[in-house]
Amino acid sequence: MLDRLIGSKTRVRLLQLFLANPKQPFFVRELTRKISAQINAVRNELKTLESLSIVEASEAPLSTGAAAEAVAAAQRRYYRLNTESLLYPELRALFLKARMVTEKDFVKKIADAGAIQYLALMGSFVGMTDAPTDLVVVGKVNRDKLNSLIKNFEKEIGREINFTVMTPQEYKYRRDVTDRFLYSILDGKKIVIIDALPEKVGAPVPV
Repeated sequence: MLDRLIGSKTRVRLLQLFLANPKQPFFVRELTRKISAQINAVRNELKTLESLSIVEASEAPLSTGAAAEAVAAAQRRYYRLNTESLLYPELRALFLKARMVTEKDFVKKIADAGAIQYLALMGSFVGMTDAPTDLVVVGKVNRDKLNSLIKNFEKEIGREINFTVMTPQEYKYRRDVTDRFLYSILDGKKIVIIDALPEKVGAPVPV
């Protein structure tokens, strides 16, 4: 059965999206928007994944007295990941390994996007869903290039990335005034990729 999971970009993106949101149901047009694919391709791949019991389909319940819009929504067919599937643990492990490779490439590209003095992954990268941001960049960076890299990465992993970019001057000002947002970032769980700031993160603020 695993050979049926290979060779389709649409299928891979669907699986990435489902695995990143294991409890969330999606309807077909929503999926086409999120993974930027043709609706017929999405429908075909959903049939394949459903036949393998990797995703399961259901109809949204119709509540009494619902508005016309709600009625239309209730008649949509929803799909969600089947976490009880025998293939689920294997798929999760496989895509986790692939994601690690993708993240490594992503980080390298960001590091090459400008004169980066500080780069850290946090939030969703370290399993913290309530963090204020997922990516922190301090330096002189090409914003357009950075935005493009992040958008492409979001498509690869099937979820949005919240990111924070500061110039060295902005970082120093926020640090000197003990900016709450900055310190919530610096005190949070993170993976530091680059730390070449003249004043190291976490050092006492000069008086």
